[in-house]
Amino acid sequence: MQPLYDTSAPKKPTNLSVNSDLLFRIKEMDINISATLEKALIGELKKAEAERWATDNKKAIQKYNKFVEDHGCFGDEFRSF
Repeated sequence: MQPLYDTSAPKKPTNLSVNSDLLFRIKEMDINISATLEKALIGELKKAEAERWATDNKKAIQKYNKFVEDHGCFGDEFRSF
């Protein structure tokens, strides 16, 4: 499986805008903003990649589902459930 991104790439300073009260409360709780943002961005990237994969493979998935509908799953005759 191919990694989502290069985890060894250097960090890059970035400017962003955040609700001031949220920022105050996060700092008050001593939450690491950079680490939290990276985790959230990784989650969003995973979701976007999964959606893209499903879109790219939609025809193949439909063909496979049709095949299973018509012929059943491989090994169905050996299942005991």
